[in-house]
Amino acid sequence: MTQTQLIQNEKGFTLIELLIVIAIIGILAAIAIPQFNQYKGRAYDSDSKANLHNLYLSCNAYWTDTSSTNSCDLAKASEATYGYIQSSKMTVVAAAAVVTTFTATAQHHSSTKVLSIDSNGNITSP
Repeated sequence: MTQTQLIQNEKGFTLIELLIVIAIIGILAAIAIPQFNQYKGRAYDSDSKANLHNLYLSCNAYWTDTSSTNSCDLAKASEATYGYIQSSKMTVVAAAAVVTTFTATAQHHSSTKVLSIDSNGNITSP
């Protein structure tokens, strides 16, 4: 066989086919990237909710062991007995309060949403 016969028998993709595939990948990426950012935002907010809930449970354990009139804050909830461990990249602020006036807020560093918890354990976004 000669060189020209070998080239004519080779099969491959045409330029149009390759452009169509690239366009499809671009459309899928345009849809997927905003969705991915929304998923990340929800994950950050879920982490904030989990931190608030765990802090609330640790303070409740503290109040059960001591008295509901004793003040609970991050330092007391983080003691080994009560086991609260704050997630990284998280800002949690707990007002040193008794069981009836307990409030705390949390915000992940990558999120704009600040969540708060009240003395009944209800988590809200102000």
